[in-house]
Amino acid sequence: MTTQTVEAPRSAAAAHRTTNWEKWGWIYMRASGVLLVVLIFGHLFVNMVAGEGVKQIDFAFVAGKWANPFWQVWDSLMLVLALVHGSNGMRTIINDYVAKPGIRKTLLLAVLIACVALVVLGLLVCWTFDPCPAGAAAADLPSFCPAQ
Repeated sequence: MTTQTVEAPRSAAAAHRTTNWEKWGWIYMRASGVLLVVLIFGHLFVNMVAGEGVKQIDFAFVAGKWANPFWQVWDSLMLVLALVHGSNGMRTIINDYVAKPGIRKTLLLAVLIACVALVVLGLLVCWTFDPCPAGAAAADLPSFCPAQ
């Protein structure tokens, strides 16, 4: 009878520690999902329930809301979390269902480009929004802008 020694499990993997991106993606999806529920329901409450409800939403309402940095941060966080959450979900679906490596890489690149472009454009709108730009014609300005 011969005796056999069994090596410690994962000993080779322990020597070559790398970041487990799938684990961090999984954790991100759960954490961002919980935070998004809070952000979205807060957004819906302020926009749809508080005040005059849906009737109050117009250009002036958005301009007044985005004049406050708190709401800019709130909406920016909601935008970034939602887009990255959705893109990560699409990445998972592509990895699960697309077998050909070339097509998979192309689709993943398209999702990444779309996510980055939408985040950049959304943040630009949120942080550079000016309802009363200097030098604009008075006829083009909303009624709440001071005369220039």
